[in-house]
Amino acid sequence: MDFLLEPWPWYVGGPLIAFVMFLLFYYGKKFGISSNLETICALGGAGKIHEHFDFDWKKTGWNLMFILGTVIGGFIAYKFLTPSEAVALNPQTVQDLAAIGFNDAGSKFLPDELFSLETMLTVKGFLLLLGAGILVGFGARYAGGCTSGHAITGLSNLELPSLIAVIGFFIGGLLMTWVLLPLIF
Repeated sequence: MDFLLEPWPWYVGGPLIAFVMFLLFYYGKKFGISSNLETICALGGAGKIHEHFDFDWKKTGWNLMFILGTVIGGFIAYKFLTPSEAVALNPQTVQDLAAIGFNDAGSKFLPDELFSLETMLTVKGFLLLLGAGILVGFGARYAGGCTSGHAITGLSNLELPSLIAVIGFFIGGLLMTWVLLPLIF
């Protein structure tokens, strides 16, 4: 059972993702977090406000099981599978992170400067979460889907718009990491 506590190697996780994608493709289902959000909004009656959400959510109700599994899986991973030991970071990375305000970089798996409740309840933390949520929401809507939908489903189906969206997601991630994050911290 110890193998469950370690990250699975790519040659186990990759084929499992491919198998799930095959099943979704075979049964004609679409996958992505934004698809799940659409289902939740339709369930909540958002179709009365905007026609985009006016569809029979029961046909995509399986998405709700995915969301439930994501929440339960996240809780299990955090509570039981999060490593407590320090993360092995390059000394230069530790120095670079310390320069922008990460005091104990590498000493914990999740840095308090980003993931502590105290940080999230500050004005800066709240604005960072709000801004990130707006950017992610806008990006997912503008791209016609989220990162998981495009990167897993779209690329599996060899869709050019998904390739363009994934390239855009990576460029955005690099800009956030190397340009905006140092300005924020």
